[in-house]
Formats: sequence, C-alpha cells, structure tokens
Amino acid sequence: MNIAETAQSAKTAAIALAAVDTETKNRALTEIARSLQQQSNAVISANRQDLVAAEKSHLAAPLLKRLKFDEAKIAQTIAGIESLIALPDPVGRTLTATELDTGLELRKVTCPIGVIGVVFESRPDALVQISTLCLKSGNAVLLKGGSEATETNRILAGIISDACDRAGLPKGWIQLLQTRQDVAEMLAQDEYIDLIIPRGSNEFVRYIMSNTNIAVLGHADGICHVYIESDADVQMAVDVTVDSKCQYVAVCNAAETLLVHSDIAAQFLPKAKTTLEAGGCRLRGCQRTAAVIEVEPASEQDWTTEYLDYILSIKIVDSLDEAIEHINRYGSGHTDAIVTADKNKAEKFMSLVDSANVLWNCSTRFSDGFRYGLGAEVGISTNKIHARGPVGLEGLIIYKYKLFGTGQIVADYAGENSKKKFKHKKIDI
Repeated sequence: MNIAETAQSAKTAAIALAAVDTETKNRALTEIARSLQQQSNAVISANRQDLVAAEKSHLAAPLLKRLKFDEAKIAQTIAGIESLIALPDPVGRTLTATELDTGLELRKVTCPIGVIGVVFESRPDALVQISTLCLKSGNAVLLKGGSEATETNRILAGIISDACDRAGLPKGWIQLLQTRQDVAEMLAQDEYIDLIIPRGSNEFVRYIMSNTNIAVLGHADGICHVYIESDADVQMAVDVTVDSKCQYVAVCNAAETLLVHSDIAAQFLPKAKTTLEAGGCRLRGCQRTAAVIEVEPASEQDWTTEYLDYILSIKIVDSLDEAIEHINRYGSGHTDAIVTADKNKAEKFMSLVDSANVLWNCSTRFSDGFRYGLGAEVGISTNKIHARGPVGLEGLIIYKYKLFGTGQIVADYAGENSKKKFKHKKIDI
C-alpha cells in the first residue's frame, strides 16, 4: 500500500477500534506483554544489529544510549504495559451531564481522537509505549521511528500487530512507516489523520508544523532549569541538581541550566561542582559563577542550548524574580524546578514560570508520563491546547456531545411565542 492507502486503512480501523470494549483492549495488551517476553531474544538480536550499524556510522553517544534495548529495557517496557492495563479505560466516560428539559439530556462523553501519526527518536521502547497508549485509548497509529532503529522497530511492530490480531482487534490499527518520504507523504493525509505528534529536534518539529494541515502536538526543545533559592537546604539542592542533570542526560526532561541565588552560591556551588564532576559532568558558568568555582565560560548561546549530554550551564541571580524572568525568556516551557524551604516562594515560582511542568524540591526527571501515573507517554507537549505536559491516556482522547431526546423540536423553544423553556439543570454523574 502507498501512504494514502495506509492512512485510509488506519482510519477504517480507528472507527472500529473506538467501539472495542475494555476487556478486549486489556487482553490485547496482556498478549503484547507476553509476546515481548517470549520473543525477547529475537528483539535483542535485532537491536544488536542496529547498534552495530549505528556505531559504524558514528552515531552520537547519547543517541546510542537511547537506541539500546536490552533485557532491562524490555522488563521496564513490560512493566509499563502492565501498569497501563491497570488504568481505567479513558474512553466512554461521561464528563458532564445536563438536563436541557424534561426528557432531553445532554452528555459530554470521552472518545478517541482517531488516527495519530507519531514520528519519534531512536528509542525502541518509545514504539511500544506509543502504540500501547494508542491501543488503550482506542486510536489507530502510524509510526515512524529513527532509521538507526530500523530492525528493532520492525520486529517490535510485528510482535504488537500479531498479538493484537490474536486478541481480536481490527487489522490495520498499527502501521509502521519506513522512510523519510513516507513521513512527507503522511503530512498530506489530513483527510485520514487527525493528529501528528513529532518527537525530535527543534528544527524537525518546526518543519512538521510548517508542512501539514493536520493538528500537531509536541515540543521542540527541552531546556529545563533547576533554581536554587537562598534558603534551600544545601544537600537537598545538590541531590536534586545532580539527579536532574545526570540521572539520564539524553532526555528532554534533564536539566540544562542551573540558576543559583547569589546568597547561597558560595556555600552550594563548590559541593555541587564536586558531585556533578564526579558524575562526569562539565560545567559552564557566567562570570559570577567563575568567581566562586572553576568553570568553562558560558555564552549567551548556552542559555538556549539543549545539550542532551553531560554539560550544565550555571548562572548566579540575585532574586526569585530574576530566576523566573530568565526561565521565561530562555526556557522552552517544558520542565522547571525550584529548591526552597519557603512555600510562598515555591508557589510564586510555580505560578509565574510559564512551563508545562513546574516542580518544588524534586528532580526535573519526574516529569514523565509513567512517573506521573499516566501509563507512560506518547510525548511531552508544551502546546497550550487540550493536552499539556506528559501526554498519556488523557491526552489521547477528545470528547463528543451526546443528546438524548424524546421527540423535542427547536421550534418549541424559539421565538417570542415559544411553548417551552430550557432548564439547563446539571445532573450529578
């Protein structure tokens, strides 16, 4: 099939999938988890082929780390599916109900979006997370992973498709695209595709947004900050900073800039430097930072750079307001954290920082669908639309209005001589 036919097939499957009951969807998810476990050796073998090819092509170290899909990653992926099974079905929930008049009841009910096209990076576990989230939320999905993960993605998509066939799901609900040209053609399928979710560089996401009429959900950069207030517990501040930066550097919720109040800089920065450098992190700092600890000089470009590597830029500020201004100017609206003992300062930070995720006294790495209990995520959105932050099940549904009548007509309610009046009475649900 060409891409138009593939998208049309997915649309047909999406209509049928929207009506599939919870038990069947969960049975399919269980079958996927079981098949992944049974075929783990084949998956790991395919992944090794991708890793060898990636190393030969000199793929960057952070991307190589993302690409690896070993026994531990498979176990984590299966655990994610099991947690997804345990979550309530997001489809068919009544959000609001209103009695317009006697015998005339309006309900706002959740339903799937339809067909979702997802272009994602070199993480094979992302393919499983995305497809299983789409399954549970009743959406068909077109997937295009990074070319460096071709063999791993091919076997994973096959495992998922076969497992769902055995569970009785509509055929064609999951489709794997192969080439960049496929992506370009997918962007033209606004007749069949309802939403595009791109995961990649700023340049790539902006390209997607500029070359399709389909709605786009996602984020370009993950320029995340940790701000250390003057009253912060120093050890807590060190722990939160190090985890935010070093726990896993090649991800969008890793911290890239550390802001430090001038009143605590002399006490905090030497301890942070020791721990960060012990973890392999290189530090770049403003002139005021360089007066406290030895660092590479930071330039204006550093404040707008997503390193995805063991590099952290540091800036000393004189107030909470200055920290907030810096984050809103240079940040990407993704995830930003404050470490402070003062609840009022924390609330001000969390109210005024214009980001999808704002955190108090904890690592930016918590900004994640699985850790939020959302059943993993298809991505993190910095858009100000129906879904913001980690997009899990709730971000993959929309709603429709269902009006239940008993023969009512608008003519009875219209004009000066109307016979009836609306009650507009809210109904408890």
